[in-house]
Amino acid sequence: MRILFLGDVVGRPGREVIGAELPSLRENFRIDIVIANGENAAGGFGLTRETANELYASGVDVISTGNHWLDQREIIGLIQEDDRILRPRNYPPGTPGRGANLYQAKNGARILVINVMGRVFMDALDDPFASVEAELAACPLREVADAILIDIHAEATSEKMAMGHFCDGRASVVVGTHSHIPTADAQIFPGGTAYQTDAGACADYDSVIGMEKFEPVQRFTRKMSSGRFSPATGPATLCGIFVETDDRTGLARAIAPVRVGGRLSPALPPA
Repeated sequence: MRILFLGDVVGRPGREVIGAELPSLRENFRIDIVIANGENAAGGFGLTRETANELYASGVDVISTGNHWLDQREIIGLIQEDDRILRPRNYPPGTPGRGANLYQAKNGARILVINVMGRVFMDALDDPFASVEAELAACPLREVADAILIDIHAEATSEKMAMGHFCDGRASVVVGTHSHIPTADAQIFPGGTAYQTDAGACADYDSVIGMEKFEPVQRFTRKMSSGRFSPATGPATLCGIFVETDDRTGLARAIAPVRVGGRLSPALPPA
């Protein structure tokens, strides 16, 4: 299976670069499924029906989220009726939506996508490791799922790396989101799980993690707020990772960073 995961989509620039670049990426690299973290897709905060439909129309199959998933109130109804949208699984029981789901890829294979949120420097939620363990036990690799991808939306790099090693040999991919900066540690762990600490963001990088520079810089330098954060509106870079899995084992055969457009140096998987 050939999987493309896209990092946090920040506002209109992020959605537009996906619309411009994803169709050719899907065709050129024969992508079977595309997962994108969409928690910042609507004006930098949350997800709406309109922005979700825009991502689907561009070729995204599944949308994961994170700590901003509830920023747009309409998401509560949307996430209950649209099983292509995930929220972190380790929210308390009774929270609307789902944190994991089994999807059919373009090639007919089954992929389990799990979305969890870290707890270090983040909201106090249930244990993400226990949440992942429950899903891996219920839907084991090669027994029920042909591939498994885990999006861990977390602040601490240590927590993300610990999740990768915790899942090594039992998941196809563990990828971090939330930091909005692509890390240079794409690798395959000894047990066969592909890993990258943060996929980066689909955003304008002439910014502070995708937001217009003035407001965050002022808050850091003057400890004063003069308004809301808003997405930077320059040309965006599409950031993510490409993973190819072995059809027999479900584990990773290859991982490569993906960066297209905007200010960052380009990176594509081998042809």
